[in-house]
Amino acid sequence: LPSELIDHILSYLSPVDLTSVSHADRTLYAHARADHLWQRIVQSNVPGVKLTTPYPCASFRELYAAHDPHWFLTKNKVWFGDGNFAGKMIIARYDERRGVIEAHQLLGNNILSPSAANSPSLMDGDVQVHHFDPQLHLHLDKPVLRIDADGKEAAARANSSNTPPTSLPRYSEETHMSLDDKVPVSSFDTFMLARALPAPEAEELGRQPFPHGNVWPPPAIPASERVTAAPIMGGLADSMSQEHRPTQRSEISETSFRIRSWMEARPPGMPMENRVSSHPFGGASDTSRPWLPSYLYGGRPPPVARIGERVTTFSTLEPELYTPTADQPWKGIWVGDFGSHGCEFLLIKQNHPSPFDEAAFDATRVESETDVEFAERKTDARRYRGSLEAVKLTGDVNVPRGECSIFVDDLGEAGFVTTVEEQPFTGARVVRSKGHIARPGFLNDRYIESQLILISENRIAQFWVHFNQISFFERVDVDKFLGPN
Repeated sequence: LPSELIDHILSYLSPVDLTSVSHADRTLYAHARADHLWQRIVQSNVPGVKLTTPYPCASFRELYAAHDPHWFLTKNKVWFGDGNFAGKMIIARYDERRGVIEAHQLLGNNILSPSAANSPSLMDGDVQVHHFDPQLHLHLDKPVLRIDADGKEAAARANSSNTPPTSLPRYSEETHMSLDDKVPVSSFDTFMLARALPAPEAEELGRQPFPHGNVWPPPAIPASERVTAAPIMGGLADSMSQEHRPTQRSEISETSFRIRSWMEARPPGMPMENRVSSHPFGGASDTSRPWLPSYLYGGRPPPVARIGERVTTFSTLEPELYTPTADQPWKGIWVGDFGSHGCEFLLIKQNHPSPFDEAAFDATRVESETDVEFAERKTDARRYRGSLEAVKLTGDVNVPRGECSIFVDDLGEAGFVTTVEEQPFTGARVVRSKGHIARPGFLNDRYIESQLILISENRIAQFWVHFNQISFFERVDVDKFLGPN
């Protein structure tokens, strides 16, 4: 076959298959190692970045191998974690200037300008309208996750002479992360791959009341697979056990991962390199941290205290969950105003009981209707139907992450209330909704009467009837945070 045709065929192969082909013969070996094939593979895993260099590696093939099997982090880009009641939302991206995969927390601040504070539109009779102008940014001072291409310390030291005689399988090991040079070396963070729960087990656990058997993501958020998470108020529990870690590539979950964090206190005068903490499985042989010198595994461990140890589980969202369509224009990731709790992120889902019957609707056209009028009525019929649910990706002490915040039974005629004629909501459709409230600790939770104001496809408002308050929500464009700037 011509070289061009061979290259074209090889371009359809996965990295694993491409590597296998390279072992067939010398000709395929040369083709399979062609760097343009590997550049295309790496590029497909780093949305928002146009790759120009494999730095710090000599080739894109080496760069892919350096970060394998962690490319799913940047490919899926948006992740949300459990982390007690509040949770955390992070954006993963690749920085080709340093050759690192990093993830930073996405934060939102509601900026209230003096002109907005004095605006008469903020008050309408007895109804208080909260001004909402969210300013979103990444917390760049300290990443939540960072994996270097030039070694990945845990893997490098796992192959050194200091490795203990027995070690965990490669995919079960923890990858040490240096997140902040300013933090004392007594602070530790490790990255862990996750293994999905069997579907029947995940479904059974998800049917339990909050916290739903500690499965992540929680049942209110659609997911192709789920993993076990640590208890909501902290601890390690089953999330650290071997059965929940992959032992081979096929067991790696590419939709979830874990980060373990802790600090260590040591006696005065004890060198930091001469220390070891007890492993959560017990015993001094801490095989989950192979970067520790081997001589530490013999004898009695020094009196080192592990402080504040916690495991945070992160999961991603399938792109179709947050990509709006003509029939489901409010589907997506949103940021909302939750008063004293600040800005919180939500996933808005739309559900249609049946596909839109275009032929049946076309039959309703009357002769007096113009093309423009009919097109507008048809667009409204497609958009205003089915249910809408806003699920918290991050939460607060009252209603935590993973729980429903707003629910609309029907966006159509059955739920229609009115069309607003007054400022600042002129022309907006209002539908009946239910707002989720609870006492601190998610106690005595209940749904109360409310109304959802559909201002546009990128901005909505919730009228909390009982509180006489209106709060706003805006769509989040996660892609704008993927670039280096």
